[in-house]
Amino acid sequence: MFKIFQGYHLVEAYHKWKKSLKRDDKTVSRAIRLIIAVVAALLVWCLPVETWIDGMTIIQKRTLAIFLFAILMWLFEAVPAWTTSVMVVVLLLFTTSNSSLVLFNNAAPEILGQTTSYKSLLHCFADPIIMLFIGGFVLAIAASKTGLDLYLARVMLKPFGKNPKFVLLGFLLVTGIFSMFLSNTATAAMMLTFLGPVLKALPADGKGKTALALAIPIAANIGGMGTPIGTPPNAIALKYMSEIGIEVGFGQWMAFMIPFTIILLLIAWVMLVKLFPFKAKEITLNIEGELKKDWRSIVVYITFICTVLLWVLDKATGVNANVVAMLPVGVCAIVGVLTKRDLEEISWSVLWMVAGGFALGVALQETGLAKTLIAVIPFGNWPAVVMVVGSGLICYVMANFISHTATANLLVPILAAVGASAAVATNLAPLGGVSTLLIGVAIGSSLGMVLPISTPPNAIAASTGMIEQKDMVKTGLIMGIVGLVLGYGMLIVLGSSGLI
Repeated sequence: MFKIFQGYHLVEAYHKWKKSLKRDDKTVSRAIRLIIAVVAALLVWCLPVETWIDGMTIIQKRTLAIFLFAILMWLFEAVPAWTTSVMVVVLLLFTTSNSSLVLFNNAAPEILGQTTSYKSLLHCFADPIIMLFIGGFVLAIAASKTGLDLYLARVMLKPFGKNPKFVLLGFLLVTGIFSMFLSNTATAAMMLTFLGPVLKALPADGKGKTALALAIPIAANIGGMGTPIGTPPNAIALKYMSEIGIEVGFGQWMAFMIPFTIILLLIAWVMLVKLFPFKAKEITLNIEGELKKDWRSIVVYITFICTVLLWVLDKATGVNANVVAMLPVGVCAIVGVLTKRDLEEISWSVLWMVAGGFALGVALQETGLAKTLIAVIPFGNWPAVVMVVGSGLICYVMANFISHTATANLLVPILAAVGASAAVATNLAPLGGVSTLLIGVAIGSSLGMVLPISTPPNAIAASTGMIEQKDMVKTGLIMGIVGLVLGYGMLIVLGSSGLI
């Protein structure tokens, strides 16, 4: 998270809160969770191959053990989620790759099975999707250093006037738009900083301040669905869709997801106005900060516009969105807006978290474990509705308790492997095909916002003291149910029409 970013102190407070939770959490409890994950993985690892599935190889069994370890570690959070991802990659490299330790390669080739290419695993750290996120991070850095973020916030909120209801709508829409291109956490921190003086000035006995405080995390979570770089689950879904031959461009994603997010934001506005009516008759916003006008800043503004246009028009220009992401990196580095210190501030933990999930997917495919599991479990005989609705609900429930990225990392590789089989693809065709499954996970992940621990924006908003947990639960459940119903309805219509 960038120290130059407006609202950085709120993000720092959030991380301190997370650390305090870990300190308060009994060491014995964390150790027990870690031991459970390790023992379960070792059980799969050590038992004979024939104990599990006929035809399973030793490499596949090891991959299954590591996958189980990742699931339990991400669920239990005995260590940070990104740490688990890095551990997973290291374990795969040393035990399942074609460059693993000799002691793990001492069986006959037909028993050992197909190994994973160590190059494929290491490429996950420089996957084109990772570059896409780096481009988004650099745009955020450049916007902060030139004052573009504050200027846009002030200009975009001005038309909503001083009527509390419309100011609330303004914060929902502007926060949603910002979170499409910036980190959800950074967006929530910045917008809550603007709201701080307003919340203090509102009547103490009014519910309006609760509406405003809740609007920020709701909009940040929902807005992230609008673009492929808005939140990691989007990019994870696109990565695996591309792997199985379903190409959805940056602009194509925005064409159907932005209207969807705007509809959800309008529903959120109506909900907040009804549940938390304002007593104040007027709200005055004072967003300070000037737009820099030196030549470097002007270059940044032009680059920002060109990057967004190239992303939106990727199908027309023929330039892949991942390639476009390198434009702001190159330009900002050349003109001196992006410095070595700025690169140190990039959220590398997020990138490593995503890379770990990609590595699991590579191992599932290259070792043949995905095909083995699909052959054993009769996914093709399951009703399509059960697969679609079931995956969405499982994803939504998990995303309320663990990292949204971890949720996508766990579910998307399995669903992509399942959807690649001809029987399942045919079965899902009437409901929009594999796209409905994979994009549905991205939507379900972003809608997980019932608790303060569900997402960083929720936790930061809860720290204002203006929100009771019961209110967050109530609004989170409403938006979750509405979002899942509308989201899957949209995906089924678009998928069955051949539009995605």
